[in-house]
Amino acid sequence: MNMVEVGAGVIAGALIIAGLIFLIKLPFKILWNSLVGGAILLFVNLTGLIAIKITFINALIVGAFGVPGFILLVIYLKFIK
Repeated sequence: MNMVEVGAGVIAGALIIAGLIFLIKLPFKILWNSLVGGAILLFVNLTGLIAIKITFINALIVGAFGVPGFILLVIYLKFIK
């Protein structure tokens, strides 16, 4: 084996490991964003300004997109739907 083959093997192995780590962390990131979004929706509902039903999809939208996602969700639920 020469150095090129070893280097290619190391790079391929590192890419495979990085891909596996990404696939393992992705569900936890989605769950975390949903929990944060749900907490934000709960806080907004407790203030009494806007009543938005807390669902997984609504929480995911607010958790993933933050304030712009919340504003778009309010516009959609109050004016479009």
